[in-house]
Amino acid sequence: MAVGPSLDMGKWEEQWKSLKRISEMQLKEGKPQVGLTPKEVVWKKNKAKLYRYAPYQQKKYSVPLLLIYALINKPYIMDLAPGNSLIEYLVGQGYDVFLLDWGEFGYEDKDLGFEEIVYDYVAKAVRKVQKISKSDEISLLGYCMGGTITSMYAALHSSTPICNIIFMATPIDFSDAGLFTKWLDESHFPIDKLVDTLGIIPPDLIDLGNKMLKPITNFYGPTISLLDKAHDEKFVSRWRLMNTWVSDGTPFPGEAYRQWIKEFYQKNKLVKGELHLRGRAVDLSQIKSNILNVIAKQDHIALPCQSHPIDHIVGSEDVTTVVVNAGHISLVFGRSATRDTYPTIHHWLDTRSR
Repeated sequence: MAVGPSLDMGKWEEQWKSLKRISEMQLKEGKPQVGLTPKEVVWKKNKAKLYRYAPYQQKKYSVPLLLIYALINKPYIMDLAPGNSLIEYLVGQGYDVFLLDWGEFGYEDKDLGFEEIVYDYVAKAVRKVQKISKSDEISLLGYCMGGTITSMYAALHSSTPICNIIFMATPIDFSDAGLFTKWLDESHFPIDKLVDTLGIIPPDLIDLGNKMLKPITNFYGPTISLLDKAHDEKFVSRWRLMNTWVSDGTPFPGEAYRQWIKEFYQKNKLVKGELHLRGRAVDLSQIKSNILNVIAKQDHIALPCQSHPIDHIVGSEDVTTVVVNAGHISLVFGRSATRDTYPTIHHWLDTRSR
């Protein structure tokens, strides 16, 4: 008498063989190659590097595009694999693409705050891009926290001819950040003690916080999916790429992390106009550039309600908001990205970059 569903031993045997093949591949090949779009380093500061992507000689648009990513993980999520790379796509469309890669911060960078990030890194990178591309104008694309950093830079440099700004999954309003609002409440989250003790925040701590937003999905989901689709070589290839990036976190400079939690999550100073960097108020209404606000409908890292306020806070006359049926990562990598996100960015930039 059957007491439960029968096991398909043939299927399990096939899955076991597939997993064994994957393990052998991992041992033989190591981590998959990422960030393969041809590029060259055109500027350095501390650990940071400014990349320019080839073939820029064949550029169709005169306005260069600078990509800015968050201070956590690595920016090659925007260039993860040929055929599934935002950078490769934009280069192929004829844009002169640059990327500011923060590198891997060390303990000696523990006092690095957003003042240095905005004024000493982003501002200098922008000037370098303008000089190299021989263009006074520039377009900026900020993804995740990179968009928040971009907003601070643009608000404080309103005299810089920033032609276009693309915000992707960018948190601006921190009044409702979901579970993070509860977890990071100043009444029980000892941010000062944490930063003063560690100096620099290890990537594993950041990764744990993000995964705990959806613990079952994030801790068990990838393994279960791999077991279920181990026979699908394309799925395994994508899985290995994504697993490589997710596991490749970077330390967060302590002072910047202190500001990120206190000034943004706990006090929501950016959207209130109360944030100051080097004595200057960060007033988002000073942003006059053309704005494309790309929001991921299923985003659980930067909630859609955190990104929508961009529309009415900036002082721009040309503001376009697009909501893509994707998550925080699938907004930039995967079918939704190649089908929706990439073409949306290109079509919007096309008429604004000539």
